[in-house]
Amino acid sequence: MSETSDRRDYAPWRARIAVGLVLVVAIATVWWTNRLLTERFTETTRARAEARLALHSGNLLSELQRNQVVPQLLARDPALIGALISGDFQHSSQRLIEYRNEITAAGLMLLDRDGRAVAATNRAFIGSAHRAAPYFVKASRSNETVFSTSLLESGARVFTYSRNIEAQGEMLGVIVVEVDLKKFESSWASFVDAVFVSDSEAIIILATEARWRGLSEEEALAARPVRSAIERAVRATASWGRLPADAYLRGEAIMRQEARIGFQGWRITSFTTYASVRERVNAVLALEIMGFAILLALVSFLVSRRTKSRLRFFQRESAELRQLNMALQREIAERKRAERHLEVAEQTLQQSSKLAVLGEMSAAVSHELNQPLAAMKTYLAGARLLLNRRRADEALSSFERIDDLIEHMSLITRQLKSYAHKGGGAAKPIDVRNSVSSVLSMMETQIRQDGVQVISTLPQDPVIVSVDHVRLEQVLLNLVRNALDATNAASEPRIEILVTVGEEALITVRDNGAGIEDLEKLFEPFYTTKMPGDGVGLGLAISSGIVNELGGRLTARNGRDGGAVFEVTLPISTQAMAAAE
Repeated sequence: MSETSDRRDYAPWRARIAVGLVLVVAIATVWWTNRLLTERFTETTRARAEARLALHSGNLLSELQRNQVVPQLLARDPALIGALISGDFQHSSQRLIEYRNEITAAGLMLLDRDGRAVAATNRAFIGSAHRAAPYFVKASRSNETVFSTSLLESGARVFTYSRNIEAQGEMLGVIVVEVDLKKFESSWASFVDAVFVSDSEAIIILATEARWRGLSEEEALAARPVRSAIERAVRATASWGRLPADAYLRGEAIMRQEARIGFQGWRITSFTTYASVRERVNAVLALEIMGFAILLALVSFLVSRRTKSRLRFFQRESAELRQLNMALQREIAERKRAERHLEVAEQTLQQSSKLAVLGEMSAAVSHELNQPLAAMKTYLAGARLLLNRRRADEALSSFERIDDLIEHMSLITRQLKSYAHKGGGAAKPIDVRNSVSSVLSMMETQIRQDGVQVISTLPQDPVIVSVDHVRLEQVLLNLVRNALDATNAASEPRIEILVTVGEEALITVRDNGAGIEDLEKLFEPFYTTKMPGDGVGLGLAISSGIVNELGGRLTARNGRDGGAVFEVTLPISTQAMAAAE
């Protein structure tokens, strides 16, 4: 009787101990799961926020860089330059609208030297004064493209690139390109993050919250004061999940991410709430608590079996955690190796780029100076013969030509040195016939030695184009030299030079050589059909670039009767056309 009573008395205690253990295990499991999942989901949320921030920063920088080259291109537009010179802006606004549609800029505006808007994509701005605007002041004092921000009377901020337009060393006006950065605020608003961009003075210039613009970060994030002790207690206990708050916005813990944009000290910052983390963690915790509640309801019936079941459960959980930990360590190691490989690849790419640029520039210098040097050698040989024959006057003419070639080489080296600045000599009206005659004069000795018949057909009236005469002669000299090389194997070598005039000036250089095998690769750098040592394949590539900068085009084709035909098309000078009319 007493043994049965003892067993009955022991059973409730055993059940109570089991229930207590279940409660302890449940609390520990919920606490541990909450902590682990909170950290994991927080890191996941942080990684996604960093990825979005990198995407926002890249898009913003890409937009700024894309619009940065626009003023440089428009500052060379012959139509805009001609309008500023002549004062006729009848078609300038329409031209700016066409440019805007092509480059998708927010707006374009052309200012004269007094800062008055003479053309704009928004015709309401025509006639307005901008002399005191930062984009006009900065551009008028610099020869480069400048970036500026301006505040309108409405409080909106305008971002612009501007560049002065010059002709013959004189400032004619300023081209202004408005960059549309407000569209990024609209795209950022589609995310749950709050995003803003601050300038080098830590002032917010772009933000998803309109009231933040013009404020510092501390002013924008100023929290509302807690009104009562109860609210302070709620706020103090709200961090039980150990969410790593970086800042507080309206009393709510937020995650802060910041990155450099790489443009004038700008920085982009995002704030992400922990709402998604808390929801995901709470969902898991709710499932766990529900499971433990069911377990407690059945514990009295399963006391004897629960211990073994719980042991297997913990073993399985431990194994999964070990696997997850090992997988996480492997992923971390893989990312570190990938970062090291990326750094090595970037260093190798930088070194390769430097070597490529150095080789291309040295090859360009060698190619462009070989032709004048060869001509000088020929003139010196002729002068030596003339001096031996006591024909000093004729030898003096050779020395004068050598002096012209030295001056030509000096101009070429100055152009190559300024090539990185995308500039050239001053354009002025010249007669194409004079340039052709000058090139034939420089190549006269070599033409005579090679026995080549040169047929030049020039019009009786002047053919005036507005270009840098040295660069044009450089192109023609290269084409004639290539034609001489192409006719080496011809029995009766012949070169024809034809100048015609229509809406444009056309210079045609034709030979009776073997023709061109690969027209598609003809203008690519380092492509040549000459023997090693005779050429590096840069002449036509450089000539094509020069003609494009002069506002024309260089094309090549094979003639019907054989040989190669090169055509240089240049626009007729507007001054010459006006004089002809």
